[in-house]
Amino acid sequence: MGERDRKGSYNSGEMSIKLPQRAAFIQIDLHNQRSISEDGELSTVCYRPEGLDLLVQQTKFSKKELIDYSSCNECCPSGAVNEETFKSIYSQFFPQGDSSMYAHFLFEAFDTHNSGSVSFEDFVISLSIILRGSMIDKLNWAFNLYDINKDGCITREEMTEIMHSIYDMMGKYTYPHMKESAPKEHVDSFFQKMDKNKDGVVTIDEFLETCQKDENIMQSMHMFDNVI
Repeated sequence: MGERDRKGSYNSGEMSIKLPQRAAFIQIDLHNQRSISEDGELSTVCYRPEGLDLLVQQTKFSKKELIDYSSCNECCPSGAVNEETFKSIYSQFFPQGDSSMYAHFLFEAFDTHNSGSVSFEDFVISLSIILRGSMIDKLNWAFNLYDINKDGCITREEMTEIMHSIYDMMGKYTYPHMKESAPKEHVDSFFQKMDKNKDGVVTIDEFLETCQKDENIMQSMHMFDNVI
């Protein structure tokens, strides 16, 4: 992953492997939706997930942490969000740019059942991988994000879409200012490093092998190990 400068920008001259680290802190949050309680007071409608014991087994979160995540300020009353709501929430993290396309790709990675919505359970399972998964788990999750059509390999076209979505999200006011050619340069660098047999696609084996040998990528994967 490229090194950040003091203002938090990435050096556009280096290959970038981006886990959706900011996405780890997205709140599935519609806490302004309320109902009328029996005494006439407005009360927040809270989602209460079932099967917490199973979620504890499926994630690296404790039951207390899962209850905290499902508190009223952290999720919508139904316990799920559709893509438009997800995009709206995600855009708050990147007001300087257009995050809609990257949020679309991210939503599809979270929506593991292709249901058209991200449930609380979907969210915390992916969050557990991003924050506390093994290195292989994190890399597999990132590969799945970049493999847009989920056919088991990353094409140049897919990586180009991902890179353009990232640069659109970062906006035009980053420092230092990024060249228009930067997304293509990143894609070229990605394939030069990753596509070992030069067949025009990057497989999961090529991706894992290259990432595990790249010190910058490994450091970026460890960044959020102890964040919660």
